[in-house]
Amino acid sequence: MRSIFYLLALTATSLAGDPQKILKQPLRQIAEYYHLPPLREQAAIQDKWTKERIDNVPAILNKYGVDAWLMSQKEYAEDTVFWSLKSAKQFSARRRTVNLFIANPTKGTPSSYSWIDNTPEVWSDILEVLESQNPSKIAINADESSAFSGGLHVGELGILQSQLGKWAKRFVVERMVAIEFVGTMVPGRLEWYEKLQHTAWAMISEGFSSKVIVPGVTRTEDVEWWLRDKIQQMNYTTWFHPDVSILGEKSPFEITESPVINYGDLLHVDFGVTAMGMNTDTQHMAYVLRPGETDSDIPVGYLEGLKQVNRLQDIVKGYMVPGATGNSVLEKSLNKMRAEGFDGRVYCHPIGDWGHAAGALIGMFNLQEGVSVLGEVPLLKQSYFSVELYAEHFVPERNLTMNFFLEEDVRWDEKTQQWVWVVGRQEKFHLIHPAK
Repeated sequence: MRSIFYLLALTATSLAGDPQKILKQPLRQIAEYYHLPPLREQAAIQDKWTKERIDNVPAILNKYGVDAWLMSQKEYAEDTVFWSLKSAKQFSARRRTVNLFIANPTKGTPSSYSWIDNTPEVWSDILEVLESQNPSKIAINADESSAFSGGLHVGELGILQSQLGKWAKRFVVERMVAIEFVGTMVPGRLEWYEKLQHTAWAMISEGFSSKVIVPGVTRTEDVEWWLRDKIQQMNYTTWFHPDVSILGEKSPFEITESPVINYGDLLHVDFGVTAMGMNTDTQHMAYVLRPGETDSDIPVGYLEGLKQVNRLQDIVKGYMVPGATGNSVLEKSLNKMRAEGFDGRVYCHPIGDWGHAAGALIGMFNLQEGVSVLGEVPLLKQSYFSVELYAEHFVPERNLTMNFFLEEDVRWDEKTQQWVWVVGRQEKFHLIHPAK
């Protein structure tokens, strides 16, 4: 069952029904509300994805030269990776929950083990497996720089060291094991990820319309809470409160008040939805038409600013080569941007299980010279990225240099060997028409 909203301002490069086909749609673009399946069906779908990911663990361990991967956690003190390993029916770890993966198990033995136990027997069981498999390097999630590779609580580390004896001396920290596991998106996820994106776009399109906004009456905070209510009505959730602002001299992220929206305002939204273990992240802009205005009356400076930020998207996406580090993509993108005569900032991040997910960081808002550690992580092919950035442009109609913000999610397309927009990108403003 789907409800349909018509987006007047967007161009698609990929459709949910045909993820391999890249299309250029006319201006009247469809953004669809997708209702989620019943919870039982959702759980079955998610557990199938999780099994595919777990089946890939031995290949990841071999890639990074470790023989085993050990995680231990207790209820309400879970390792970050737990949330990507658990079944859809699990809401937390129980008692002591232990996961052990073996890169090259001996013939006839499994590559993964799990225990839920609060007795000493769990340690004898683990020791038995370690003795039979004899791993030389056992990866643990005790990295100091990544939340995804550093989720082992200090208390659990102490217990592991005291209970596992000689095997604790074989513990190693290999950051990329957890990062690649959490950051890798299995192919089956794409269909529903596209549906989440369509739904997010449809919510933005409806929120940035005269159905929700009455110029001179509606405040930015009213639109934020409308979006929150819409998310709940659709049985989705979100990973952050929507941010709606009026663009001007200040960054939208510096504005704390909730001003009234008026005719002629240029609006910005930062918005994401969460469902089925996945998250989206989108930033769009909208223009509030004055009475009697049409799209041909949008200030030219605004239109040029949107084209400028679209150009920056193209630049960044072009340098996003799998295997390249986030810092190298950042440096090349900023150099190219400046060579073309404009300024801006680039701060892209992986997305998937988490809004800010595991993988390479391509800048941060306050770190445009490069990001230590996570900026040196290579881009993974089988992942999703949020291309988040802004471009500066002088708007003569306001005698003001303004920042034009956009954010869209991309995924790697094997057929074309390039990153493509999961659904599309904004190339025209949402238009808020005066009430009739």
